[in-house]
Amino acid sequence: MRTIRFLLLTILILAVPAASFAQFGVAITIAPPALPIYAQPIAPADGYMWTPGYWSYGEEGYFWVPGTWVMAPEVGFLWTPGYWGWGGNAFSWNEGYWGTNVGFYGGVNYGFGYGGLGYQGGYWNNGGFYYNRSVNNISGSSFHNVYNKAVINNTTYNHVSYNGGTGGVSVRPTAAEETASHERHIAATAAQSEHQQAAGKNHALLASVNHGRPAIAATAKPGELSGHGVVSARQAGAPYRAMRSKSAASKTTATPSNSTNGNKSVDNKAAATRTTENKAAENRSAATHTSQKKAADNKATATRTNENKAAGNKAAAARASQNKAAENKAAVTRTNENKAAENKAAKPKEARPATSSKSTATHAQPAPRQQAAPRAEAAPRAQPASHPATTAHAQPAPHPAKEAPKPEERPQK
Repeated sequence: MRTIRFLLLTILILAVPAASFAQFGVAITIAPPALPIYAQPIAPADGYMWTPGYWSYGEEGYFWVPGTWVMAPEVGFLWTPGYWGWGGNAFSWNEGYWGTNVGFYGGVNYGFGYGGLGYQGGYWNNGGFYYNRSVNNISGSSFHNVYNKAVINNTTYNHVSYNGGTGGVSVRPTAAEETASHERHIAATAAQSEHQQAAGKNHALLASVNHGRPAIAATAKPGELSGHGVVSARQAGAPYRAMRSKSAASKTTATPSNSTNGNKSVDNKAAATRTTENKAAENRSAATHTSQKKAADNKATATRTNENKAAGNKAAAARASQNKAAENKAAVTRTNENKAAENKAAKPKEARPATSSKSTATHAQPAPRQQAAPRAEAAPRAQPASHPATTAHAQPAPHPAKEAPKPEERPQK
């Protein structure tokens, strides 16, 4: 039961950054052993990717986690190995991760394409992984994407398993590795975690037992620590140096490490300086981007305002022209109508034929003369009847009939 509790505590310690070690009062002051020399087992099938072996730490000290072939969690992802780094007063473990680019792994030369900088064992292309045969042990017809490119290591291959401190690798992350450390990552898969746990339970994998030369140096698949796919180490990477004591290595009070994730094992001051410079550069870049965006927004707003104003003026002018034309047309129509009405009112009416009464009124008949008083001897003469008026044309009034001379009046000769 005590062993299980300590193992869980160890796993928890390995899962947190070095800066958190002081919370548990645990630090590792003894460097891990050198990397053992071993051959890579044959890849089980197309699609598997190599993850190199490393020294982990447990209740009884360092133990070896065999290298193995695993499946990537996503297409296009590569494995960045973990590494031990000296933080100024203790060693801390930097977890490995999956990402689209290989980040900083302490400059440790794990072999098989992981020479300390990047990965030369293969690459992704159109959803398929291409294997470099010069550093990968592959065979069989199932591997379709294979090429051959020699890998040249620029550093001395000395099997050192840690960065910084006495005898460690003195390498700092490149700009590309710094960028990769800030990209989206995926932690070790469940198969990888189970593989590490199985190694921690195997007594033969303890450095104190195998003296840096584990009998299970690598496996074909994770968790398979026996069988045909197991490869043993040919020799230790360097003479094994036993720990002074377990308590000295595991119970020394630690001072929190302020190293960055990309370079926890190197100078803390330099890391802080880089962080400050990066932050300043990011702030300047953000300020420049904000200013450019603001200027672009203002320009776009001004352009839209001018366009809207021009469109509004154009529309207003068009409406004014249309209204003016409509008013002029209405005025012309009213003028024509008024003029026509006035002309119609001023035109005289056509003369109609006069009626008999009008004709009579137009040409009055002479009033009949007053008849003289009838005399006894003379009988009254009948008056001539008046001519009736015509209806079509007014005729001149008839002259009165000439009266016959009166008897007493004789015409004079």
